[in-house]
Amino acid sequence: MPTLYDHLGRRIELSALRREHAAPSLTGIRTAWSGESVAQGMTPAKLARILRAAADGDALEYLILAEEMEERDLHYASVLSTRKRAVAGIEPSVEAASDDDRDVEIADAVRELIRAPEFPGLVTDMLDAIAKGFAAVEIMWDTSGSAWTPREYVWRDPRFFVFDRASGQHLRLLDEGATFEGRPLPPYKFVTHLPKIKSGLPIRSGLARLAAVSWMCKCYTISDWMAFAEVFGMPLRIGRYGVNASDRDIETLKQAVANLGSDAAAVLPDSMRIEFQEAAKAAGGPELFPRLAEWLDRQVSKGVLGQTMTTDDGSSQAQATVHDDVRMDIVADDGRQVAASLNRDLVKPYVDLNWGPQQCYPRVVIRPEDPEDIAALADALNKLVPLGGLGIEASVVRDRLGFPDPGPDAVLLGQAMSVAPDMPAQAANRSRAVNRASQAARDAGPDAEHDELLDVAMADWEQLMRPVLDPVQSLADRCASYEEFLAGLPGLLGEMNADALVRSLALATFTARGLGDGGE
Repeated sequence: MPTLYDHLGRRIELSALRREHAAPSLTGIRTAWSGESVAQGMTPAKLARILRAAADGDALEYLILAEEMEERDLHYASVLSTRKRAVAGIEPSVEAASDDDRDVEIADAVRELIRAPEFPGLVTDMLDAIAKGFAAVEIMWDTSGSAWTPREYVWRDPRFFVFDRASGQHLRLLDEGATFEGRPLPPYKFVTHLPKIKSGLPIRSGLARLAAVSWMCKCYTISDWMAFAEVFGMPLRIGRYGVNASDRDIETLKQAVANLGSDAAAVLPDSMRIEFQEAAKAAGGPELFPRLAEWLDRQVSKGVLGQTMTTDDGSSQAQATVHDDVRMDIVADDGRQVAASLNRDLVKPYVDLNWGPQQCYPRVVIRPEDPEDIAALADALNKLVPLGGLGIEASVVRDRLGFPDPGPDAVLLGQAMSVAPDMPAQAANRSRAVNRASQAARDAGPDAEHDELLDVAMADWEQLMRPVLDPVQSLADRCASYEEFLAGLPGLLGEMNADALVRSLALATFTARGLGDGGE
């Protein structure tokens, strides 16, 4: 095998591809357990410190917080899942580099690669980068056969990685010998995805950073709402004690007032009493908390989905449809970026390891389906292909439509509808003309049907009769007398070809019968 290099020019060590590099351990720096919660007891100062540390290169607490936000907030988890599954649900296609036999063979192999049951999980794990800013999946190569194939794609915890200190753009793997700066990822071993949601450092591009403040404010809102709901509707309880009451008596009265909230019963000395005073009702007080929580949810929807209409109950169908188009722009961009990462970190390594370096590689395409695209493409091809000179490759069209290249023994759809080999082109054209004439005649009325049918039948009678009459004319030219002509007629039957005439008469009869039955 020739020496291989990745897209950064690094030499590929085949022995490194056979090892597992980012596995967690119980005692090492890469552990599967995150330990203490970061989201618990969140304050504005604490959140500011976490976000500042992540921007400075220490993203450990930020990554834990991003994970906990998905686990604690139903709305954030819902809209984030919607954005992920909008891309994960797209059926990927593969475009061959060219129509060359070798390129088609490689493209077919890549199609089999993405049809593997492990591939959808790979795409889902890559989309974890939308929230956190990056994702890394380790490829477990299977070399037991004659080809290098991915046996498994293993999601690796983002806490196992850091960005390089120089540029903040390249992922590095934390290891026992590199606990701070990490070590470079082995080429052809990881599929990494760093979505460009915004320009700048990848760690600052994750949507969790964008939604963190709204999430924290919503946590405060829900907490206050629960405290408000606990005492909502209860009167204000006031305990009164005399001037001679001891500290113990005052403590007893305090407990009695507190217990009235749940027990509705209390035992007090005669010198003490409890008064109930109706709490003042502020206008709009009960509506404040849900309105604030809903407003915060809408801000999160805007940040994650780019719109709010598909998540709001009060939106009309027309509004949701318009806003869904805006959201599809985001889906298309997410799919394009995921496909670019797959082509760089999976397709190229797979092709290089099995076929060697190529000048051009097949491409995985993740494009949201638009029902109008196929119709527009078919219409354009119908107009452009007959012109010639464009050099449109059939494989490119099949790839755009998601159809694989046909096998050598495959039954093609066009064959079932093609004209019989022994039918002359003239008869085939005549068949299409009769069909068009029949439709036009039905639209015009019964008399027009007869006229149109007659016109079509007589349009090419000379061409149809020529194979029958030409032998007769030739015999007449050769004969010197009438008797000689009559004697030669029986021998002309073998020279006459009435096939086209018979087909024409049969077609006209069939059409006339169909028009008659249809007019009953």
